Amino acid sequence: MWKPDRRSPTPIYLQIADRLQHLINQGEYSPGSPLPSERKLAELYGVNRSTIVQAYTELRAHGFIESRPGSKTRVSLHRGRKDQTLPPEWHRYAENGIFLPNTPFLRHIREALAQNPSIIDFASGKLSLNLSPVQEINEIMRNCIYQPEPENDSILGFPPLRRALSAFLRKYRGIDASPDSILITSGSQQALYLITQCLLSPGDAVAVESPSYALSLSMFQSAGLRMYRLPVDEHGVRPEGLRTLQKKYRIQMLFVNPNFQNPTGTLLQQERKRLLLETAGKLRLPIVEDDQFSLTAYDINSPAPLKAESDAVNTLYIGSFSKIAASGLRIGWIVAPSSVIKRLADARRQMDLGFSVIPQQIAAEFMESRYFDPHMDKLRQELIRKRDKAAEALRKHLGDLVEFTVPQGGLHLWCKIVPEVTDSRLLDEALRQGVAFVPGSVYGAEAGYMRLTYARPGAYDIEPGIIRLASAVRNAVTYKKI
Repeated sequence: MWKPDRRSPTPIYLQIADRLQHLINQGEYSPGSPLPSERKLAELYGVNRSTIVQAYTELRAHGFIESRPGSKTRVSLHRGRKDQTLPPEWHRYAENGIFLPNTPFLRHIREALAQNPSIIDFASGKLSLNLSPVQEINEIMRNCIYQPEPENDSILGFPPLRRALSAFLRKYRGIDASPDSILITSGSQQALYLITQCLLSPGDAVAVESPSYALSLSMFQSAGLRMYRLPVDEHGVRPEGLRTLQKKYRIQMLFVNPNFQNPTGTLLQQERKRLLLETAGKLRLPIVEDDQFSLTAYDINSPAPLKAESDAVNTLYIGSFSKIAASGLRIGWIVAPSSVIKRLADARRQMDLGFSVIPQQIAAEFMESRYFDPHMDKLRQELIRKRDKAAEALRKHLGDLVEFTVPQGGLHLWCKIVPEVTDSRLLDEALRQGVAFVPGSVYGAEAGYMRLTYARPGAYDIEPGIIRLASAVRNAVTYKKI
């Protein structure tokens, strides 16, 4: 994202004026279209509002923009172009399309993080760099020899990776999946996208957990799906309402994240797991199980996925390396019946013709290497350390203002703010204080919840980040009272 260069001898207001002039000439702002408000541009570029006023004055003097009392500043209809060719109104195209943008809160957070690297990041659902096996993967890369496979052998993904995944799933997840029942994807997001686009139709009803990361994904709405919620409590999703939902709305598919659920960190109780599988089986209802966090189990054995149960024939299983190893490899997978795998593989081929063999080869080597188990042991220990630091800091600096349960695995703490607070006000205040989190309403929760990803910041940043968050909470609560 463009930002003014504060070391440049050119005044900042002239840099901004030149930038806006460039955007106007490129058609980002077409003749007659409104420009962002001075306040919004000031926030975007990290400057005072008076600087934007100067930039607009400069553009106005050269005939690029015009302002009228009581109306927005607009691009001039007659801005003196030498030629008569006008560019398309690109901003209008950018507002169209069937694929919806991210939710406003998530866009706001990402823009703030991009503009200000000093923000302590509890929002991004990723591992910090020191938790990724960087040295191990570099060692594998130094010894890797590029070995392309015949075209027909790689439609489902790099064959050695699918063979390695088959052994991995059997050893670590108790899932008996042949290489031909596995489709490699570019992360779990692509897996979900393929399922929503290929196995469902616009207007279909699906059931999701609430709260759930699925409710933060615009792809479900982009696909025209109707989402109905099953509540999640401290023991995981409550499946007893599934039959009623299916009868009332003709649910076509159920999406669940049973082990260390995102965002709540809950673990689905064994009795509920049996009821969920039994009910879905009787209804002939497909289950999509997202299982990204199970191997992060701390003081307990890794919980078995639904797919490992003998009666889980109606379960599509999604996994990913992003939450346990190198997210940059973008390796995910789907385990499904042959007919489903062929359908999804055909669609993925239309999308990208298959992605690079090289990250797939690295992932296959890493999974089968002597590095994998030591990495997982180190990851769990570091996550426990970070989790405990975050929990201790919350108790110390927020005390009775928040309630939370310490998770047994995963990357997140799910917190309820006890006093009434407005999500937008709290997020704005937190970003001003230099700390980021994700409001619970992004995941379908009521106002006053937040997800803190303790895996993302450095261990040394956790307490300072919670101190900043505590200040933001107190300011937001005071503002609400006023």
